[in-house]
Amino acid sequence: MKEKLLIVLPTYNEAGNIKAVLNGILSIDRPIDVLVIDDNSPDNTTNIVEAILDKNKRIYLIKRPKKLGLASAYKEGFNYGLLNKYSYIMQMDADLSHDPEDIPRFLEYIKNYDCVIGSRYVDGIRVINWPLHRLILSYSASVYTRAITGLKLHDATSGFKCIRREALEMIDLNSLRSEGYGFNIELSYICQKKGLRTIEIPIVFSERFRGRSKLSNKIIYEAAALVWRLPFKKY
Repeated sequence: MKEKLLIVLPTYNEAGNIKAVLNGILSIDRPIDVLVIDDNSPDNTTNIVEAILDKNKRIYLIKRPKKLGLASAYKEGFNYGLLNKYSYIMQMDADLSHDPEDIPRFLEYIKNYDCVIGSRYVDGIRVINWPLHRLILSYSASVYTRAITGLKLHDATSGFKCIRREALEMIDLNSLRSEGYGFNIELSYICQKKGLRTIEIPIVFSERFRGRSKLSNKIIYEAAALVWRLPFKKY
């Protein structure tokens, strides 16, 4: 059976980016499908996706009735990938912050690892067009997470990950209670607790070209509190 990758793309108001992201992924000559999970975007993101999937059977769409959040979208996407027996499942942003051209590198590394993480900080700082305060917040979040949890990652909050199906089957996705970007920290922490073979590879992260960031104070506080709970949770 040919190994196949599913890319999970949560979207909310990404009409300005989604076409370019999907075209970038579809241009890669690998067996890749894409699952877009949209939280009822008022900017009609789904109309753009539907126009593309009508012409390309590698694109799938789940339309949710309201804004249910990043973490629940990833869990729904991962369960979809497991149910449909994909060899690898990848999460990435739909705002062009993550470059589709990096996907083949992930596929090379995942042959020998259970989880491959695209890192902004593993080999210096590789971030483009972020204001200084945002960069300091992100970098400090990783230092903070490592200090409290012992997570052995340079980029604890990275949302660019590729996971082997067999590894994901070892994780009880329902046990992940975090919301927003805290999900990225919790998933990486569980991978380490399970002894999964994990590697960080350097990527260049670019600030979104269109639309507004979904990061809020609520998300920041939730992730900060989560870090203190992780060492006491049983997974």
